[in-house]
Amino acid sequence: MIRINLIAERRSVKAVSKGFQAGQKITVIGSLLVVLTLSGVGWRYWALGQQQAQVARDLAAAQREEHRLAEILKQVAAFEVRKQQLEQRVALIDELRKGQNAPVHMVDQISRALPDMTWLTALKQEGYTLTLQGRCLTLTSLSDFIGNLEASRYFVRPVEIVDSVVVSGDGKTTPDLIQFTIRGTFQMAGIDPLPPPTGRKGGKRG
Repeated sequence: MIRINLIAERRSVKAVSKGFQAGQKITVIGSLLVVLTLSGVGWRYWALGQQQAQVARDLAAAQREEHRLAEILKQVAAFEVRKQQLEQRVALIDELRKGQNAPVHMVDQISRALPDMTWLTALKQEGYTLTLQGRCLTLTSLSDFIGNLEASRYFVRPVEIVDSVVVSGDGKTTPDLIQFTIRGTFQMAGIDPLPPPTGRKGGKRG
């Protein structure tokens, strides 16, 4: 009579079944890990792609802003150059206007400052510096002439006596005369500032 140990076979089948189930679990877990890893890598790749695209958009926007600001800076520079040119033109026009009026005021103020018995024989102009030559009968007339020029506010103080000599007459028809040379700087009163008054320089007197 043949005996079969069914208990042992059942135990073997259970062991094989348990081993198979363990292997399935490991396979499933491994597959899940692989899937999760691939998903993580894929998500990271997608996120980096999105960041790269955003950085590219920001860079393009910054470049457009840079070009826009460069154009604005060019316009500002051109405006400053134009402004300087206009300011120079205005200054030139003002200077020409003052220059046109200066000779009229100059002659008028000199003629008004001349006292009686005082004559001018020469006038030399270098810019706004005037050198006047003339004759008068007394030193008082010369002093009055200089005082009148300074008081007119059209001459910078002091008006300088460069030279003064006595030219003797014949004693009969021609009296003794004082020949003088004075120098002063003309200015447009109310436009050019007046410097503080200083002491007058005396010249050679004969």
